[in-house]
Amino acid sequence: MKIAAIDIGSNAARLQISSVLKDGGYTSFKKVEYVRFPLRLGHDVFTYGSLTPESQERTIKLMKCYKLLLELHEVEGYMACATSAMRESANGQEVVERIAHETGIKIHIIDGSKEAELINNVVVQALVDGQYLHIDVGGGSTELNLYFNRQKVASKSFKIGSVRLLEGKESKGAWQKMERWIEENVDNYEPVKAVGTGGNISKLFNLVSKTSDNATSVEELTRMRDYIASFSQEDRVHKLRLNADRADVIVPASDIYISVMKWAGASEIIVPDLGLKDGIIQLVYENLCKK
Repeated sequence: MKIAAIDIGSNAARLQISSVLKDGGYTSFKKVEYVRFPLRLGHDVFTYGSLTPESQERTIKLMKCYKLLLELHEVEGYMACATSAMRESANGQEVVERIAHETGIKIHIIDGSKEAELINNVVVQALVDGQYLHIDVGGGSTELNLYFNRQKVASKSFKIGSVRLLEGKESKGAWQKMERWIEENVDNYEPVKAVGTGGNISKLFNLVSKTSDNATSVEELTRMRDYIASFSQEDRVHKLRLNADRADVIVPASDIYISVMKWAGASEIIVPDLGLKDGIIQLVYENLCKK
């Protein structure tokens, strides 16, 4: 059986198709197809307040492509979710209805708490006992989730993300609100580790020196951030081999991860290969099992 997830973010839209594998009583998901396309919807929404006709057409074309891949793989169930840019767009619901009419793909516009919940459902599997601060940086928002002994004890979504920072459109006072939330919720008497999800931290993690197979230090993240920032946008693409839509947002995204870690007193960050798409995949499977 194959199932799929479509994640329409502020920077890029992703399609993941996975096979469901069962071994005794254990179920796992194996990725068989993954496509990422840089729609950059956040540029429109955070600048003009709505999606332009050009962005609408590109999104519809992409959804048609995704629909063909779903059919070719004979997917039995899927879910499409849109996050910050679509939910803040003045014409977001109108665009979603148009996509459904022209492609047959029904998109769910989810709020920050639902986005965090879907990611948390898979991230918690990578944790052990102790205090962890999960940082998920998207194009339009950052979700912070605090865990103690694998139980979520606090959660907050902030209107600050990589595309917002790049466009200079972050919510007024967002940095201060984030720092205050950390001060009020993180237990300074308990060691805290950060957990990072999102495309930018995954790319950074591929570039830095590791403290273990899935972790690195705040010092190493800061070193890599400064190294990348020393290159021009063009050189980041041609010399560092970053995709153009990653090259411009990776530094502002790094600033969010590093700032949160320093405020929380976290010297190390764990980077599991997980994200919203994986949470959607799990939800699709759970829903199919209920039928």
